[in-house]
Amino acid sequence: MEHIPLYPLKFDPIYQYRIWGGRRLENLLSKPLPPKNPIGEAWILSDRDDHPSEVSNGKLRGQSIKQLLDSSSAELMGPLAGKFDRFPLLLKFLDCQQVLSVQVHPSDTQTEYIPPGEHGKTEAWVVLETGKDARVYAGLKTGTTEEGLKEKLKEHKVAEDLASFVPKTGESVLIKAGTVHTLGDVVVFEVQENSDVTYRLYDWDRVDEKTGKPRDLQVDEALACIDFSKTEIGPGKPCFISDGPELRELLVEDVHFRVMRHTGFAPFMTGKDNTPRILVGVDGEGELEYKNDMYPFKKGEVMLLPAIVGACPFVPKNKMIILEIVLPE
Repeated sequence: MEHIPLYPLKFDPIYQYRIWGGRRLENLLSKPLPPKNPIGEAWILSDRDDHPSEVSNGKLRGQSIKQLLDSSSAELMGPLAGKFDRFPLLLKFLDCQQVLSVQVHPSDTQTEYIPPGEHGKTEAWVVLETGKDARVYAGLKTGTTEEGLKEKLKEHKVAEDLASFVPKTGESVLIKAGTVHTLGDVVVFEVQENSDVTYRLYDWDRVDEKTGKPRDLQVDEALACIDFSKTEIGPGKPCFISDGPELRELLVEDVHFRVMRHTGFAPFMTGKDNTPRILVGVDGEGELEYKNDMYPFKKGEVMLLPAIVGACPFVPKNKMIILEIVLPE
């Protein structure tokens, strides 16, 4: 079979029904939402067996990330080739029309609470849109104990123990594994470890209209995974990197990923030589230049730059805001 060299790769979103979702992702993505149902998540880059992302542009159209890792690992991952059994990050857009369940994710070291083939889950959000009831719950209130939290669970008053703030568009929030969290009436971009392990502590006593029943809780597992030292989590403070042809800021820095933001009107550089990077369009449109070809890119889209592609100039049409995701090293 002919080997096809890798190039800047785009992927179609995979929409997910969620009880707490809405229809606001129609304002962000060009692919039509499924009719009627509340859509809470669009998985825009996923190496999951049940929902694999497939290339939507060029000669590799229809190939999954898993297939590319198997056939072209060195071209795709560069020095990271062979380090991961699957692509290490999962990227999403979330429309949290209603507040999500109060939940917690295990850390990578809490192996007794991680199913085989999974990982712990640290995640981060970048706020894209807020409603009148927007709220981020991140961490417990200082002084909360396990016994006190159990009492609030019995009384259906868990919210009294949750630290929270009103988010603003453009803010970022890092949710390390073990942090109790939820959010509502916001649209966010989410980057996380490639894991689907979530333990629900509380779900606001609501009923799923599809089933007519409350959703399952995993209270014992959630309590076991909570890090009670993670309290009063607020929005991150952007770290200024440069203001050359574009404003470049570091929004999130963690061992599992970094998130940078480019804001520019004139051409600027994205990516890094011999290093895989991911671009996510937040606002505007433009084109990425690679080997004298131009790759259109706009708000709501994701583009994976394989290591062999390296650094590329991006040419905005007007103002363009792009998030650049750095993989764990």
